Amino acid sequence: MITLKNEYITVKISEVGAELKSLICNDTEYIWEGRKEVWAGSCPLLFPICGGLKDDKYRLNGSEYILEKHGYARFKTFEVESKTDTNVVFLHKSDSDTKKQFPFDYELRVIYALDQKKLKIDYSVKNMSDNTMYFSIGSHEGYYTPEGIEDYDVIFPQSETLNAYVLYGNLLSNQQLPIIKDQNYIPLYDKYFTVDALVFKDLKSKSATLRNRKTGRAVRVDFPDDKYFLLWHKPNSPYICLEPWSGIQDIVGSSYDIEKKEGIISLPAKKEYNHTHSISIIE
Repeated sequence: MITLKNEYITVKISEVGAELKSLICNDTEYIWEGRKEVWAGSCPLLFPICGGLKDDKYRLNGSEYILEKHGYARFKTFEVESKTDTNVVFLHKSDSDTKKQFPFDYELRVIYALDQKKLKIDYSVKNMSDNTMYFSIGSHEGYYTPEGIEDYDVIFPQSETLNAYVLYGNLLSNQQLPIIKDQNYIPLYDKYFTVDALVFKDLKSKSATLRNRKTGRAVRVDFPDDKYFLLWHKPNSPYICLEPWSGIQDIVGSSYDIEKKEGIISLPAKKEYNHTHSISIIE
C-alpha cells in the first residue's frame, strides 16, 4: 500500500490495480472501504474496456478475443515507477498473459498527485505496437455514504435534462428512463439502482459534486476528458460510485467489431493517450 500525504489530505493506494483505497480529510473518510459481502471494490480502474462486451468477446483483424467486463487492469500488480510524499507513478506493461485477451504492446501509467484538498489522477497509455490500438479507459470510484445515499444529491454546474440508458445485463439498449429535466441536480434514490447503473451519454457538465444535503459534506469529481458518466450503487448499501468513462458498454445488437464500437479510442502505433480527472474535497 502506498501512502501520499499533505497538510490537508491523506490517501492510500494499492499496487494491485493502482486502486485508490482511502482518502481522508479532517478525519473523514470519503472512499468506500470495499466490503466483500457488499461490493469488494473501492475505486477500480477500467482498462482496456469500460463496461461489458456482448458475450464477453470482440473481433479484430479476423481473430476473436475474450475480454471480461471492465477489463483486467484492476487485477494486475503495478510497479511503483516513482514516488514522493505527494506524488506517485504506477506502471503496468503488457505481457504474454494480457496479449491473450488484448493483442497489443502497451505501457499504462496511473499518476496520483496531491494539491491542497484535491487528488489529481492522470492516465497515460502508450501504444508500443506497430498497429492501431483500440481501447477504453475509465474510473469506477466509490464514495462512502454512511447515512445512505438518499441523504445525497449529485449536483452539476449546468442545468441538465438527463435520460438514463437502460441496461440489459451488461449491454446497453436504446430504451431511456427520464431522470431529471432542466435542473442541475439528481436527488439519489435506491430505486434507481434496482436494475443496475444509471448510464448517461448526454451530460453537458464536466464535473459532478456529491453532497449530503443535511451536513453539507461534499466531494467534487472533475472529468474534462470523459464523454460518458455513470452512477452505480447496490441498493441499501452505504456507497455511491461516480464513474466518468471514455468508453461505454456494448449495445444489445453489437457486431463484435471493436473498431466500430461506440466510444472506442483508436490510438495509432507508437502514440500516447493522456487523460485526467480529479477528486476535490469541498468543505
